[in-house]
Amino acid sequence: GGVSWNESQHCRLLVPEQLQLCRRNLEVMPSIVRAARHTQALCQQSFADMRWNCSSIQRAPRFGPDLLKGTREAAFVYALAAATIAHGIARACASGELPLCSCGPGPPGDPGPGGRWGGCGDNLSYGLQLGAAFADSSSRSGKSGTHGSKAMNLHNSAVGRTVLSDSLDTKCKCHGVSGSCSVKTCWKGLSSLDEIASDLKSKYLAAIKVSHRLVGPRKQLIPKDMDARPVTETDLVYLISSPDYCTPNLQLGSLGTQDRQCNKSSVGSASCALLCCGRGYNTYTEEVEERCHCRYRWCCSVVCRQCQRRVERHVCK
Repeated sequence: GGVSWNESQHCRLLVPEQLQLCRRNLEVMPSIVRAARHTQALCQQSFADMRWNCSSIQRAPRFGPDLLKGTREAAFVYALAAATIAHGIARACASGELPLCSCGPGPPGDPGPGGRWGGCGDNLSYGLQLGAAFADSSSRSGKSGTHGSKAMNLHNSAVGRTVLSDSLDTKCKCHGVSGSCSVKTCWKGLSSLDEIASDLKSKYLAAIKVSHRLVGPRKQLIPKDMDARPVTETDLVYLISSPDYCTPNLQLGSLGTQDRQCNKSSVGSASCALLCCGRGYNTYTEEVEERCHCRYRWCCSVVCRQCQRRVERHVCK
């Protein structure tokens, strides 16, 4: 919570580049810690049914090779983290949590018939500005990683912020007799983080493999495949191909999929064929207890019985 960031001793736990930022912006730190937790949860949620299931994000900031070597997975994580931090700060401004910012500026123009600007919009510009300072500080500094992976991380973080910016939309609330919408108050609000994560997951699946090489006077990220379309600011990019994540390999950051639960009836990435990489699976049954035969009792409670049910689980060999 907010209490723990009242002294600068907590700032020392961060990477050196973030130390100054932290000391100058103590009141923002709870939002940033929340954003880091959201990023972990959203990544694991987005990849729960894939061979790489993002479990390694829990070791942050001590990432393994799957997130350090310039993979497609790293591209997703950097973009998601950048979007989540900016989103968290933009919302914290609007909720009155931060002393240095408040609601986003009211947009020009008219929100449409019967509408008027009001409410408190998410402060996207402040979120983007301060979010970028935090998210990109370690990639901008001279210490860790190659020039190529830094350029990649900065590009993908910018993609995350672009996706977030594009989600800013007019949201309205109706006031009127018996729910009619004769009068409505409108403000500019961002999409939910679930929607942002799902948008970035699509970009992960369509990411472009690039190399960092000289084009004229400076180095740029150029598609490896000459026929690939040029990289735009909404494309995620990666430098090295990932392993298939089927078998454990610590050098590659692959945990393998043994003992993962698969879905026998699915044909997608969670199917036993794909998730178990052709090794087959074991089936076992489990007793689960759940509420059943629920009925409403006047007044005012619901009474249920407990039932036992057998469930089949399928687990990769």
